[in-house]
Amino acid sequence: MTDHPIRIAILDLYDNQPNEGMRALRELLSSFRFHSGAPFFDVTCFETRYTAVSPDLSFDIYISSGGPGSPFDGAGKRWEQRYFSWLDALWNHNERGTPRKHALFICHSFQIMCRFFSVAEVTRRRSQSFGIFPVHKTEAGDRDLLFEGLGDPFYAADFRHWQVLQPDHTRLEAFGAAVLALEKKRPHVALERAVMGIRMTPELVGLQFHPEADPPGMTRHFLQPKRRREVIAHHGEEKYERILRRLSEPNALIQTHDTVIPRFLAAAVSAIRPEASWVRAEITPLSPANTDVSGG
Repeated sequence: MTDHPIRIAILDLYDNQPNEGMRALRELLSSFRFHSGAPFFDVTCFETRYTAVSPDLSFDIYISSGGPGSPFDGAGKRWEQRYFSWLDALWNHNERGTPRKHALFICHSFQIMCRFFSVAEVTRRRSQSFGIFPVHKTEAGDRDLLFEGLGDPFYAADFRHWQVLQPDHTRLEAFGAAVLALEKKRPHVALERAVMGIRMTPELVGLQFHPEADPPGMTRHFLQPKRRREVIAHHGEEKYERILRRLSEPNALIQTHDTVIPRFLAAAVSAIRPEASWVRAEITPLSPANTDVSGG
C-alpha cells in the first residue's frame, strides 16, 4: 500500500461557536485509523461558515459538520455561495472523473444539502428535538453499508430546530438517490416524520443526526454544572436524566458511533485504495486512540 496520505477535509459549519462536534470528529478519525490500520490521514479543517473558505478538489474525502441556527442563515452570503460552489464542483467531478470523491453531510449540512439538490422541504420544527432517540431504517437504509450491524431502530444524537420533510421522490429517483432513515415513530402525533438520512449517490450521503456523537464525550459535556442547569431550565430534569441514562446503555449510542462514520470511511478508503483488504472486515469497537491525525 502506498505511503501517500489520504487527504480529508472537514468543513466546519459551527460559525466559531463552542461545540462538541468538531472534537468528536477529530477523535473518531484518529481512533478509526488507529484501530483499522488505514493509511495515514492528512486532515485539514476549513472554518467555512466563519471565514467563507471552502476546500478545493485536491482532497479525497470530505466531511461537512453540523452547526447552529437556521439552514437558511447563509442565503446570499459569501460563505454559502462558496460552499455551494464547492458542492457543485464536487458533483461535477464525480459525474465525469475518477476516482470519485466521498462526502458526508451531518445535521446542519444535511439540511443545506437537501436545499442544494432540492430533494425535500426544509422547515422549522414546532419544538426542538433534543436528546438521543430511535431512528428507523427504510428499506434502502436496511441495505445501506452505513447501517450494517445496527438494529432497527438504532439510536442517535438528535439536536435540531429544523427538519427535512416531504421528500421529492421524483427528483430522488432522477438522481438515483434514496431516503435511508426516518425519525422516531409518534403514533399519538399527527405530524409527518422527518427524514433522517438520504444517500444521493454511492459517494455522497447526508444524515440528520450526529453519527460522531460519543457517549464518554457527551457525558462529560452534560455533567458540566453550567450545561446541566441550562438543559434542565429549557427541557426539564426528566429529559436531562433520560439523556444520561441513554448515554450509559451499551446497545444505544455507542453502536451508532462505532458503525456509521467508520463504515463511511471504510467505503471511501476502499474506493481510493482498492488494495485495502481490511475495509470489508468487521468494524471493531472504537475507543480514544493515543495517536492524533494531523490537521489545520
